[in-house]
Amino acid sequence: MSEQDWADAAAWLSGESSAGEETARILVDEDNDIMKKWNDLKNIDDKTIDVDKAWEKLNRRMEADTPVISLIRRSFLHSFARIAAMVIIVTGLGWLFFKVAGPDNITVSSGSDEKNIEVLLADGSRVYLNRNSRLTYPEKFRSDSRKVSLVGEAFFDIAADASHPFIIDAGEASVKVLGTSFSVMTDNGNNEVEVLVESGTVMLSSDNGSHNVTLKPQCLGRISDRGASQAVNTDANYLSWHTDMLVFDGERLETVFADLKRTFNISIVAADPVINEYRLTSPFIDQPHDTIIRVICTTFNLHSVREEGVYRLYPGQVR
Repeated sequence: MSEQDWADAAAWLSGESSAGEETARILVDEDNDIMKKWNDLKNIDDKTIDVDKAWEKLNRRMEADTPVISLIRRSFLHSFARIAAMVIIVTGLGWLFFKVAGPDNITVSSGSDEKNIEVLLADGSRVYLNRNSRLTYPEKFRSDSRKVSLVGEAFFDIAADASHPFIIDAGEASVKVLGTSFSVMTDNGNNEVEVLVESGTVMLSSDNGSHNVTLKPQCLGRISDRGASQAVNTDANYLSWHTDMLVFDGERLETVFADLKRTFNISIVAADPVINEYRLTSPFIDQPHDTIIRVICTTFNLHSVREEGVYRLYPGQVR
């Protein structure tokens, strides 16, 4: 029913009007007790019920309540908007901080036929990658240390900076230096990280922190979660992959073949085991591996045949 229907019914029930009788009787039919309730209410006092004032008062209350609901809704929406704005601002600031303060990492990799790939770092340090190696480093060092990660083998020539130690994540171990030159091999074939120091001092620590060793020049250190060791390096050709210099002083050919494999990533096999016992004395500086093999063959009256990428040495010259 409309507001007017309710007003007419109320006026008829109160005896003030006869216009709402039909509507009032509909109410009576819907609730037989409504007339009694109304009469009880009317008999509380003798004052005449002013229907218009009653509806006016009700309308004022309704009008007064409406802005409250609207205010709450606007307040909620305003608060939600403020929260959303704060989230956007914080997210934006986080992204900006990441872009400005967070370093952009760069990864350099070397292939199976690449060695001495030079990488110049932002602090002036230089890194030379051996074959099948990967170096990841920040475009700029922004924290209190200089940190890179290595997989494979590399030679490091680190710029001195006492207030910013240089740290290498080598997988199973970490290498910490201030300014020095050294090589790092993340896996020497025995699940060990291997470090040879050329100059300066290097601290080598296992990944779980249970072992550590400090290495001085010409020391070769090995470390894993099982333990750590160090010894004076006796292999003059340990860094030959980096220096392109091989020096043999009475070494057995078996040792020479191993050094050539490490330096040039080639395999040399003696067809006769006696060949492995021959001893070679000769320096090779910036010589390609095929030249070195020819010198060996000429020196010991051998000939070589390359089969499926493997050099096989046979007694006697090819006729």
